[in-house]
Amino acid sequence: MAYLLSSERPTAAAVPASLFAKVTRWLVDGLRANSERRAVRSLLDLDDARLADLGVTRSDIYQALRGDSRHSGLSLARSRARRSALPFNGF
Repeated sequence: MAYLLSSERPTAAAVPASLFAKVTRWLVDGLRANSERRAVRSLLDLDDARLADLGVTRSDIYQALRGDSRHSGLSLARSRARRSALPFNGF
């Protein structure tokens, strides 16, 4: 195969770079989700009083872990925000 200019290359040569970028992004996203799930799971080691200080319950944590693995932290943050919007009950 002959090329007219030295900068020309077949379009097939661009595919591996694109494919490599997609695979790399997929791996990075997977590692990030795994790290987030481990962080959420580590909250289960805290006692109930500490969890209450954080504004979450054990059921919130279990629900976050049961959901989409890529958004477990977001699910927990939503539960916390929903609970903080409730009026103060005055212990």
